[in-house]
Amino acid sequence: MSFLTKLFGGGKSGSKAPTPAEAIQRLREVEEMLMKKQEFLERKVEQELQTAKKNGTKNKRVALQALKRKKRYEKQLGQIDGTLTTIEYQREALENANTNTEVLKIMGYAAKALKNAHEMDVDQVHDLMDEVQEQQEIANEISDAISNPVGFDRDFDEDELAKELEELEQEELDEQLLNVGPTAEELPSVPTAEPSRPAKAKAKQAEEDYDDELKALAEWAS
Repeated sequence: MSFLTKLFGGGKSGSKAPTPAEAIQRLREVEEMLMKKQEFLERKVEQELQTAKKNGTKNKRVALQALKRKKRYEKQLGQIDGTLTTIEYQREALENANTNTEVLKIMGYAAKALKNAHEMDVDQVHDLMDEVQEQQEIANEISDAISNPVGFDRDFDEDELAKELEELEQEELDEQLLNVGPTAEELPSVPTAEPSRPAKAKAKQAEEDYDDELKALAEWAS
């Protein structure tokens, strides 16, 4: 029975196969154990090498025994290196398989969700869009109806309103004409003495100018 078979308990009938996650965890534990053993053997190789150097000229038998042990340790190191490489490849394969399994699960889950989202067929979608369009048109008609002016404004005759406005404008114009002349307070006081000739001529001219202004205003208003 191989080392990996012993590690994962294979070969027993009826035994339950480990999950990818369980196998990955076990492989990592073995990797850690083998690396610790590798470090131990490397230290032993260095120790035996120092022993061989130390006794090479003094005690050849001890030196040769140390070299033999060094060779055995190095052989074990080579085996551990090969085992670690195999475990690394297998762990990576399991990790990839586990990832692919999870991806496939998610894709299946997404496919079911997409199928549920597409429960309506194309004809149902078109019917729904037609209904939405119809409701939108109704909403537009309601908005137009609400926006149109309603109430008593329509009861007024436009011609009557225009005539009333014209009368108001004429009244305003007449009032302006009446306010053009000087008020009683603005008129000069009546002289008690008879005015001189130049004063009479000046007063006459002022009266004529006033008449001209009234005539001009009347022509402008007509």
